[in-house]
Amino acid sequence: MIGKKVHIKSFGCQMNKLDTALVTFALKDAGFTFTESASEADVVLINTCSVREHAEQRVISHLGRLQHIKKTRPDMVVGVIGCMAQRLDRKLLKHDAVDIICGPAQIPQITKLITETLKLKKEIVAVTENIRQKTDQRQAQALEDFESAYSAREKKIPGQAYVRVMRGCDNFCSYCIVPFVRGPEISRPPKAIIDQIRKLADTGVKQVTLLGQRVNSYKYKAGDKTYCLADLLRMASDIQGIEWIRFVTSYPSEEFFDEILRAMADLPKVCNYLHIPAQSGSNKILRAMNRHYTTDQYLHLLAKARDIVPAIAIAGDFIVGFPGETHADFEATVDLVKKARYKNCFIFKYSPRPDTKSDKKLADDIPLEVKKNRNTELLAVQEKISGELSAEYLGKEVRVLVEGLSKKPHLDSEKSDGNPQLIGRTATDYIVVFNAPPSLAGQFVKVKITKTSPLTLFGRLI
Repeated sequence: MIGKKVHIKSFGCQMNKLDTALVTFALKDAGFTFTESASEADVVLINTCSVREHAEQRVISHLGRLQHIKKTRPDMVVGVIGCMAQRLDRKLLKHDAVDIICGPAQIPQITKLITETLKLKKEIVAVTENIRQKTDQRQAQALEDFESAYSAREKKIPGQAYVRVMRGCDNFCSYCIVPFVRGPEISRPPKAIIDQIRKLADTGVKQVTLLGQRVNSYKYKAGDKTYCLADLLRMASDIQGIEWIRFVTSYPSEEFFDEILRAMADLPKVCNYLHIPAQSGSNKILRAMNRHYTTDQYLHLLAKARDIVPAIAIAGDFIVGFPGETHADFEATVDLVKKARYKNCFIFKYSPRPDTKSDKKLADDIPLEVKKNRNTELLAVQEKISGELSAEYLGKEVRVLVEGLSKKPHLDSEKSDGNPQLIGRTATDYIVVFNAPPSLAGQFVKVKITKTSPLTLFGRLI
């Protein structure tokens, strides 16, 4: 719709970021333009996350601001898309600001939904009625076509792109809403994935990140062959122009684990980085979470990873304050973090998600103050480990893929020589900050590390 302005706000994971990019280019093709200001927009889209309560509260707060804007601009159309739209369905229409509700599986329809709402001035709901049923073949093809049509333009960070290799999840961790908003686990055809990566390489993309809720469980049967993630890594490594390949997020499982690690060890393009959440160091809590491993099995996987890929960097996730977590359970988590020696950790306070098993059957019995204290303590333990691992880079030269200007320039940076501060990452996912010309965004450079902190390496361009 020529002349109509769109403002889009995105919350949540890499999957959401990818969906936002696809929607953006679909709307641009339809003649929409984009604005950074919601108050100037004819259409405002909010791509939502339901993984934690805080993420949903941010959306509700945002809708409150939009409701205020709509008092003076009643023709503005507001759409809620993504996981929260699927979870709450028509309940979102109770909010005066909302006109469109669109689930993750319906994003190929977004242009049509917006156009109809603008013309007919009516509310529209497009979600999956029975989310756990096998995806309809026509809907699956629509998602494939949408991904194929718009993914080659998705380069929010110069030289980089995300590629979805699978949708949904079948793990049913007791605290997790994802299976109920993203649907059953479906692996995309290898040919579609590799063709997509080739198109991205042709546009100048140097790094691709393969995405999946349990990316290491990727499995696609074609004839007599069953493809796994290791096969995708090998095929992607043969594509000219692609220099680095990453994948997230991995679930702690023996299935295909050796094959994936061997591919990482054998293929120079596959980055030596593994994000493998543990969530707890207590076997009792892991059982309550419906995580299918023990702490000993988890540590065995880490030991195997470090044996096969000695230079590997490992990151983890933890939830503190899960129902029934005693002080002893928390201390077991602290012990696991110390043994795992992660490069970095993402640590969250438990919040019950509606319709999950833990919400239905387990009382949220850990006081918020206790959750906060455990979160702070575990972060401090990890910060010490991260600081020690970062310090090992002091004086070394690292290869970095430059992302662009640093959003928060560090006051203790090296002399600028008239150049702004840039940010980039190593193959092992360390953040590196240095001064250099902005034109280097999307390029590989070498940086000598002159200072370190737990989460950041500082250096000078070589």
